[in-house]
Amino acid sequence: MDRLRSSNCNRKIDLLTTSLRDLNSTLQVLGSATRPGEASFRILNPNGAHAIAVGIDAPLDIEIAGHVGYYCGGMNKLAAIGIDGNAGQGVGENMMSGLIHVKGDASQCAGATAHGGLLLIEGNASARCGISMKGVDIIVKGQVGHLAGFMGQTGRLVAFGDAGNALGDSIYEARIYVRGKVESLGADCIEKELKDEHRAELFALLNQAGEAHKIDVSEFRRYGSARKLYNFHIDNAGAY
Repeated sequence: MDRLRSSNCNRKIDLLTTSLRDLNSTLQVLGSATRPGEASFRILNPNGAHAIAVGIDAPLDIEIAGHVGYYCGGMNKLAAIGIDGNAGQGVGENMMSGLIHVKGDASQCAGATAHGGLLLIEGNASARCGISMKGVDIIVKGQVGHLAGFMGQTGRLVAFGDAGNALGDSIYEARIYVRGKVESLGADCIEKELKDEHRAELFALLNQAGEAHKIDVSEFRRYGSARKLYNFHIDNAGAY
């Protein structure tokens, strides 16, 4: 967030006059030699286009002035991407590092299979937020839909609001923190004790979101794997 707040966008690209292919090519060819704050962009008139700013492998600062479609910021590495609107399906899909900041709502599968970095959503996230997450941190200041954290392997998912059905279904070692009510837990997901180490971890995450001194970490509950589905057992056959 600090990078996006402090950056001064030195180049504007208008998608009314520039093709999406040319935009992504421009962003991608800059290369990993670019230093943080060295190159910044403001993308105008996204108009819900799909696959904006995908495959970035450089510490660019990118502001998108409007709503985006599917897979915005997919495979992101190092870049800080701000979306001044809502995001379609799969925002931050398979991101490796960096920051994606959605200032509106996110559709389903936000942060799917993401390996690292921070995905920050100011509004709500739809179904399957954090599906198969592999190390990413996802913070949702609103609600998350059903099957949030489904098959989450590692990483942290934080929801300030409520969570829908089957939270953490078939979860591995990802950690889920929910401040609101949970409609139901998925297979092998249980509520766990919120220990001091988890409070410290959660405080650090809230600090990244700019909320650490506004919200008490004790208001959250922690969820994770009961570890009963790691190995097949005939008594659990119905849960597979």
